[in-house]
Amino acid sequence: MYVVVEGPIGVGKTSLSRRLAARYGARLNLEIVEENPFLARFYEQPDAYAFQVQVFFLLSRFKQLAGIAQGELFAEDVVSDYLFDKDFIFAAMNLRDDEFALYQDLYTHLRPRLPQPDLVVYLRADTDVLLSRIAMRGRPFEADMQAAYLADLTGRYDEYFRTYGGKLLQLEAAEFDFVGNAEHEREVLARVDAALGISSAAD
Repeated sequence: MYVVVEGPIGVGKTSLSRRLAARYGARLNLEIVEENPFLARFYEQPDAYAFQVQVFFLLSRFKQLAGIAQGELFAEDVVSDYLFDKDFIFAAMNLRDDEFALYQDLYTHLRPRLPQPDLVVYLRADTDVLLSRIAMRGRPFEADMQAAYLADLTGRYDEYFRTYGGKLLQLEAAEFDFVGNAEHEREVLARVDAALGISSAAD
């Protein structure tokens, strides 16, 4: 079983992924974020560092997920807190002209080598919810995150998942505090169970 939790910055992907991995006894695959040496500089000077930050993410995510494609991780279930296609969503926002064309060439060659998830859980939230959660987790390089950027990003996620071809479960993150509310957590986990077509595990 290969399950992915996806959504915009600050929505709670990693928190939910940890809970799903624990529920199913699955291997947890977390994306590399803070290790990106260009990320802090990108937030300060987006035009100067967009290409570097996107290529680092593209290659690091590919290397992580390639192990799944080779069957190394399928000895056990896998829960991941990102979908490879997210990289293209961000690149389409941040890159222009020749840089975007070069990125597209790299992406096109890498994408077919990776497996499709059995289920994607799309955590969706409006900008005010995202800003609140970003502030709570306190990453210094996210301190000046702009509402307009998050609104644009959420719109692109919405558009991507409107035409997504795989199995999808969409949840409004504002309706569930699955970190601080045990009842909400049980409800979210039960919905994921149902989407996977399995009986709810014992709590």
